[in-house]
Amino acid sequence: MSDVRIDRRVFLRGVGGVAAGIAATSLTACGTGTSRSVGGGDGSDSKTLVVRNSGGSYGDANQQAIYDPFTKETGIQVKVVNIEYAQMLAQIKQGRPQFDVIDDSMADFVLFKQEGATQDLDYDRLKYFKNSGIAKALVTSNAVGKNYWASVMAYRTDAFDGKKPASWADFWDTKAFPGSRALQALDADLPELEFALLADGVALDKLYPLDVDRAFKVLSEIKGSVRKFWDTGALPGVLLARKEVVASSVWHGRLDALIKGGSPLAYQWNGARRQSNALGIPKGAANLDAAYKLIDFALRPEVQAAYAEIYPMAPSVPGAYKKLSATTAANLGSSPAHLESGFDLDVEWWIKNQDAVSKRWQEWTHA
Repeated sequence: MSDVRIDRRVFLRGVGGVAAGIAATSLTACGTGTSRSVGGGDGSDSKTLVVRNSGGSYGDANQQAIYDPFTKETGIQVKVVNIEYAQMLAQIKQGRPQFDVIDDSMADFVLFKQEGATQDLDYDRLKYFKNSGIAKALVTSNAVGKNYWASVMAYRTDAFDGKKPASWADFWDTKAFPGSRALQALDADLPELEFALLADGVALDKLYPLDVDRAFKVLSEIKGSVRKFWDTGALPGVLLARKEVVASSVWHGRLDALIKGGSPLAYQWNGARRQSNALGIPKGAANLDAAYKLIDFALRPEVQAAYAEIYPMAPSVPGAYKKLSATTAANLGSSPAHLESGFDLDVEWWIKNQDAVSKRWQEWTHA
């Protein structure tokens, strides 16, 4: 799902780009809305709310499932800006954020918290949160989880004489499941150390802190069978469709069009690595009351379900599954079955260890 890839790259860019972003405070707005109207600092008189998201088809789904219905119900227009972390932080530090709600990766919110750039959420103002059942890992002082994405295994269904790989151990087993593989490159997102550890028998609930030495040892066992370390979300589908590989890690959702078109491809969900997008409010937001109203609206089960029917990111609110079609529900990372068979990426561990792991990955791939 390339439209959230900007957010995933927080681990790769760190916060080094902030200084460069200080001067880059202009922004491009799209979507609906009129010029901004600010009243009294709490946003109570505002008729326009500005939301930051990463755009693309992800942004289109937000517009259709969340922003347009919100405007219809409240009369508050929504404008959208597509800017990255460094530019957001620069505006906040200058005391003039040109956005009221941030839709971003949970990873970015950890960094925002470290920088003191976001407000602590008053959860008493979010009535739909109170009985939402959102996982504790997606509830922090400055952000509340909106939806999940996942990295999963994909494979050709015609490659193994009817057998289906059922785990990362099967992915690593090139004798039982012969053929070339593909794994994610550092340029695309975080190295997939967790998949190597799962293949080596580490339990889901014992993954963190990651045993980096063990992970690279296991990665070395399959390195000779990895035809490509892919650096774009579309590449696994291309490699699989061309039969250049028989199995690959992939961002869930990227193969949906190929599968619907008849390509003999399938996802395997055991050991899926989940990450999440969240909603929060920058310090200095002009339209605070409207910001809380939009966040609360986005946590309604029916709104979460409407979004998931449009775009393959999974609801954070379990109650949304009662309102989803069975076909859609079966293909989402937070379905009850997939929650049990997958795991949530430990954002704080990766932020703390990203530099060391990235350096080692570069050395390993070039060895």
